[in-house]
Amino acid sequence: MTTPRPRYSIDEHARRGIALYEQHVRTQVETDNRGRVVALDVDTGSFEVTDDTLAASQRLLARHPDAQIWCVRIGHPAVHRFGSPLLVG
Repeated sequence: MTTPRPRYSIDEHARRGIALYEQHVRTQVETDNRGRVVALDVDTGSFEVTDDTLAASQRLLARHPDAQIWCVRIGHPAVHRFGSPLLVG
């Protein structure tokens, strides 16, 4: 299996991922999936929803081997959190 190569700058990749999520995916996944992860192909708009980034990405790559993946944690500002959850206000 070959590793997908980036086709976009970091900024363009983020812009595309955020726009697709906000415009097309969010309304489909938000209701019953808070805290789960969406892996989204920024080229096709295809996505997978699972409990972690690796599983979501693997499922998406199985369908689209050349996917340019952007991940979002549903209902949260970031996919991952660093540090103690006790310090988050």
